[in-house]
Amino acid sequence: MNNNQKDRLRTAWKQLTRFFQNEKTQKNARVTYQVIWNLTLIVIIVGILGFSFAGGVGAGYFAALVKDEPVRSKEDLKKDIYNYEETSEVYFANNVYLGKLKSDLEREEVSIDKVSEHLKHAVIATEDEYFYEHDGVVPKAILRAIYQEFSNATVQSGGSTLTQQLIKNQVLTNEVSFDRKAKEILLALRVEKFFEKEEILETYLNVSTLGRNSSGQNIAGVESAAEGIFGVEAKDLTLPQSAFIAGLPQSPFGYTPYTQQGKLKDNQQPGINRMKTVLKRMYSNGYITKDEYDQAKGYDITKDFIGKTEMPSEKYPWLTYEIEKRSIEILSVSLAKEDGYEEKDLENDDLKNQYVALADRKLRQNGYKVYTTVNKKIYDKMQEVTKNYPSFGYDKPAQVVDPDTKEMKTVSQPVEAGAILIENKTGKIISFVGGRDFKREQTNHATSSLRSNGSTMKPLLVYGPGIELGKISPGSVSANVPISIGAWSPGNYGGGSFTGVSTAREALKKSYNIPAALFYKKIINLRPASYLEKMGFSTVTKGDYSNLSMSLGAMDRGVTVEENVNAFGTFANSGEFIDAYMIDKIVSKDGKVIYQHKVKPVDVFSPQAAYLTLDMMRDVVNSGTAASVRNRLAFSSDWAGKTGTSQNYWDAWFVATNPTVSFGTWLGYDKPASLQGTYNGLEYNKRNIYYWADLINAAYKVEPKLIDSDKRFQMPGGIVSRSFCGVSGLLPSSSCQKAGLVKSDLFIAKYAPSKADNSFIDGQYVSVGSKRYAALPQTPGEFTSGGFMLNPDSFADIGLQYVIDPGSIIPGDKKEGEVVATKAKLNDNGKAPDPLSISMSNDKITWGLHHEGDVVGYRVYKDGKKVASINAGSELVYKIGSGGSYYVTAVDIVGKESAPSKHVESEAKKKIAKEASTKNKENRTKDKPANEEKKPERKEENQTSDTDKEKDNNKQQEQNQDQSKDTAEKDDSINNNKESGNDKDTEATNAEEEEE
Repeated sequence: MNNNQKDRLRTAWKQLTRFFQNEKTQKNARVTYQVIWNLTLIVIIVGILGFSFAGGVGAGYFAALVKDEPVRSKEDLKKDIYNYEETSEVYFANNVYLGKLKSDLEREEVSIDKVSEHLKHAVIATEDEYFYEHDGVVPKAILRAIYQEFSNATVQSGGSTLTQQLIKNQVLTNEVSFDRKAKEILLALRVEKFFEKEEILETYLNVSTLGRNSSGQNIAGVESAAEGIFGVEAKDLTLPQSAFIAGLPQSPFGYTPYTQQGKLKDNQQPGINRMKTVLKRMYSNGYITKDEYDQAKGYDITKDFIGKTEMPSEKYPWLTYEIEKRSIEILSVSLAKEDGYEEKDLENDDLKNQYVALADRKLRQNGYKVYTTVNKKIYDKMQEVTKNYPSFGYDKPAQVVDPDTKEMKTVSQPVEAGAILIENKTGKIISFVGGRDFKREQTNHATSSLRSNGSTMKPLLVYGPGIELGKISPGSVSANVPISIGAWSPGNYGGGSFTGVSTAREALKKSYNIPAALFYKKIINLRPASYLEKMGFSTVTKGDYSNLSMSLGAMDRGVTVEENVNAFGTFANSGEFIDAYMIDKIVSKDGKVIYQHKVKPVDVFSPQAAYLTLDMMRDVVNSGTAASVRNRLAFSSDWAGKTGTSQNYWDAWFVATNPTVSFGTWLGYDKPASLQGTYNGLEYNKRNIYYWADLINAAYKVEPKLIDSDKRFQMPGGIVSRSFCGVSGLLPSSSCQKAGLVKSDLFIAKYAPSKADNSFIDGQYVSVGSKRYAALPQTPGEFTSGGFMLNPDSFADIGLQYVIDPGSIIPGDKKEGEVVATKAKLNDNGKAPDPLSISMSNDKITWGLHHEGDVVGYRVYKDGKKVASINAGSELVYKIGSGGSYYVTAVDIVGKESAPSKHVESEAKKKIAKEASTKNKENRTKDKPANEEKKPERKEENQTSDTDKEKDNNKQQEQNQDQSKDTAEKDDSINNNKESGNDKDTEATNAEEEEE
């Protein structure tokens, strides 16, 4: 600075000094200072008052917004925050994981210590970078909300803390309003006061909605996302995987890699871009290094996406639906009881539907663990056998209603199958087959389909109850010939197999229907159908109690495979019924067992009755209608079982039990059609038996100790072996022994036969064709035979009153012997028989049975003298000797004889007459005395010759008669079988059984 500049500054300073030292200036300055100071004080005071007023107004407004929000305790907040849906899981037996039940939203809870650190950092960096610093809210968000409200700006939610998001999702709604925002802020502050940061973060990670998984299901929670998108647990997520999941909450269905069908989207770029944004925020917030950021940003995340995954309901459709159904039923009863109802109250449909709906919702949302009894390996093997079994039968056309057009259409329906395996002592359902193709037909043919059970009903309804009631024993005898009970005429399989009489053991072994029907007639008034209800049959109707054809399986509604097989286990359990079950226990997500199955045995039969029924069913498997199964089994076991066929061959059954398990199979069409016919060289009954064998063999390979018990059914005390007469079931008499009809079998001691048999009396009978009838006092002795007569008074107990032809009850192996039913009588028609029509050829006279039914024999005359008597049961032929004129008469039951038939002469007599005529001409010239001397000698010679020939003829005639008996019997048997095959059962529900 130069001197001039310095001088100017000094001059300006002096002038300024003089100005402030001037008295007038000083006076003005004092006035100005006072004014400014006062104004400043006024501004400060007004500012303070204004801020206080505004704050008071804001606080008052905020208080007004939250005045209806209750002050929640920590317990209330905890209950609300942790109240999120979680998908229930199901398990096979032995805690083998099956999968998750189908629900609208799949979620699996995970604790914070089992979540990848990368994922926790990614969520915080993306959603709430100040999470560990704030107390639930960020002040600037509050000011922004106040500004938006007072400026009438569009109210937007955004920038909320994790705590606020948790409150919005779990406690409040998604409503966009300042009222909801105010409550959210208040509750967020309280949550931060009561809960640790890690607790809040853990809950947030479990409730976030995260798009879809590889099955196409909606998912929530990071564990479900990790498993459903990448196939790993949340703790094993990599940095790129964590960043991808952390980016999903902003737009779950926009960024998710899967479609609703579980397929990968064609365009994955939106989700990838979002992942890169998350990685950048993680780097900016110091959670990852620059190298980690660069590597993760360049990583191809698409190669980590897993392909489409089948849900349990897709892989195990019949099983998962069955588990759901049974679990819902269990929970509905439990919930009703919690509300003070009893199980019987649920018979009210409205109440039941209410609790079923509630149970269904809880099962899908409460994260239960459902443990079942089903053995995974056996179940898988049985499905494999069913898929590959080659001999079910032909597909058949069926008329069905089209669900869309409601019009009838023709479809091809295959033979369907159902099977179930149950452990006897516990009732555990080890495995089952629901059908052949769930996509084609969803009906569970093992647990839901109701069908007639054919002759598998016999041990359950006839023989088991009959033995228990003391009315039937294995040695009890019944008629096994055509019968008629009112309008009902049951027949045996194929219309034949008539044996005269049959024991209960034989009838069950060969599955004769007629004895079963007669045995059932004896006990029906004792209500044997009640035994079915004791054994778990849930479909028995009032009409079933009085329907005689129930003995052959003709129920009004039918029975499931499960119930039918389950009932057979009663015999294996010494008469105790153990109800089958599939749900072992249900556990809540906090580990509390809310249901545990308990076995509740029901006494049905005594051990003695159960064993005798089993012992009879052993014969079915060893040498009866199921004998073919023996050669198909890969192991040996003490099996007892029963085959069954319903009417028109609509259903084929085989159910068997051994000391550890009961197993049964069923084949049939969904819309009933006949199974009869050969397929792959097998009739329908063997197709079913072989299917049964293949399934049980597969189960044996998996669990040999379970399937093939080393034990046998043990005979309990109180059972004795006794001999009895095979036509009455009573103690054998000497006559029965002479007739060769003594048999032996097992009896409950107190019901063993104690009365002597009086079935036989000595007497005479006549034969007409193949039938025998009691002779009358007037009957000529030449036509009667002596033998053992069956006393009709002793046969009421075997159903003789229902037998169409009483003479047919002679035991099959005694029809050629000297046994006849005395009730079989011929009645005299009151007149002499009409003359016969005879013919002759080759020196044989033949004729047919007389058209009048009371004719019992025929007499042959030669030259007016009787030379033979032939009974009506013999071959109706007579060989004549040389010479003589013959005729035949018919004789009826009381001895009246017809007029002679036409006369016939032998060819020899005609020749002799011709020769005599010629010789007479030649000897006309000879003297008469010589001729007269020769004639007596010729006559004497002829008489001797004729007598010898007559003896020879009579001997030959007796031989012919013996041979004719066999021929006549066989012909008549064939005719009877043909006739019985044409008989139709007037009961529409009559079932018939197969015989192998």
